Amino acid sequence: MSTAHGKLEELKRKVFFTFMLLVVYRLFAQISVPGVNASAIAAYFSESGGGIFDLINTFSGGAFKRFSVLALGIMPYITTSIIFSLLGEVIPQIAELQDDADGQKKIAKWTRYATVLLCCVQGYGMAAVFEGFKSPGGLAIIPEPGMLFRVTTMITLAAGTMFLLWLGERITEVGLENGVSLIIFAGIAVELPSEVLQKLTLYRNGELPGVSLLVFFAVILIIFYIVAYIEKAFRSVPVQYAKKVVHNRTYGGTQTLPMRVDTGGVMPPILASSLLAAPTTFASFVGEGNPIKPYLDTIVQSLYPGQLLFNIFFGALIVYMTYFYAPIQFKTKKITEMLQKNNAFVPGIRPGAKTKEYLDFILNRLTFFGSIFLVVICISPTLITGQQTSFGGTAMLILVSVSIRVMMNIQSFMYADRMETAYKARGKYNGQNRRF
Repeated sequence: MSTAHGKLEELKRKVFFTFMLLVVYRLFAQISVPGVNASAIAAYFSESGGGIFDLINTFSGGAFKRFSVLALGIMPYITTSIIFSLLGEVIPQIAELQDDADGQKKIAKWTRYATVLLCCVQGYGMAAVFEGFKSPGGLAIIPEPGMLFRVTTMITLAAGTMFLLWLGERITEVGLENGVSLIIFAGIAVELPSEVLQKLTLYRNGELPGVSLLVFFAVILIIFYIVAYIEKAFRSVPVQYAKKVVHNRTYGGTQTLPMRVDTGGVMPPILASSLLAAPTTFASFVGEGNPIKPYLDTIVQSLYPGQLLFNIFFGALIVYMTYFYAPIQFKTKKITEMLQKNNAFVPGIRPGAKTKEYLDFILNRLTFFGSIFLVVICISPTLITGQQTSFGGTAMLILVSVSIRVMMNIQSFMYADRMETAYKARGKYNGQNRRF
């Protein structure tokens, strides 16, 4: 009983430590970059909305629209991590490093350096773009623009992202694990209550019909249920292991190889959204007197979330990114080699190349279904409700997947404690006659 109580106390400490670090994250997200008029930027976004920047603002927990020191969020680190994962597929030297423990440390170091460089580029561009923005009252968001402000903002935003990365590593080491995912989860979850309150306020003021409010909440519940169901769905592939007897116990036999139905996960919608944000970002750098400015403005308006052209391009990019990213997540070649090393095979399929072809066939079928699922989840909320919402498919995917992973980590922690207690109770864990 004392051991179980000690494990429970340890779990409580992990939960409390994770909660406190997330509180620190939320406190720093309220601090604006030096030289920014906080009231002017709040008035600007309340009047103009945000458009494609709403997704960036959602991932940053509202820090983007505040021009906070954490405005870039953790997304630059995720972007560079994906880039190195993709490079491992085309550059053999990086692929060899990924298979080695020391090599993974080198790649992690390179990823951090690349993150700092990307943060500097994005921070400088963000400062240059916001210098031209003004509030509806005519107040400049940046009262004193110039090179000093741009450099200061660049350094501040890069430091903010690296601070978030450090917080995520501390959560992974001491807290509930998956620190980076939990930071993204907290950034999205903290923005959801404000939208619910906004909808309720519009309904009380008579600006939102009751039917629209019911449809809004019905869409949220249905999407939540579908995402939770699909995220926990697996395609089980039977695998036969060679049987062997050790200490009068038989090991091996038939087991299963689980393959996620949504193999691509949440990354295809994020990558697709980042690509669609590129024209808006590029148009922000073009001056008003430039002859191509009107054409860029037309393209930006056509790619506004909820527009037909945006939905078409968004869906096509999600399908492409799903087929592109799924083989990176589930590497059939490595799994085939692992099965051969462990004297395992898929019943009815020859080991080696035939097994790889069979797994590729199943992966392609699952990827097709997963891509259609992502397109429907990410586009349908806007089509049904007729407006952009923070309760979109991308946000729901992140919330549900991170929640499931955290619950699995807690269950694994408690299950390991039960197994240890059971072995000690039976006298097989410690003592002179221990068997392990």
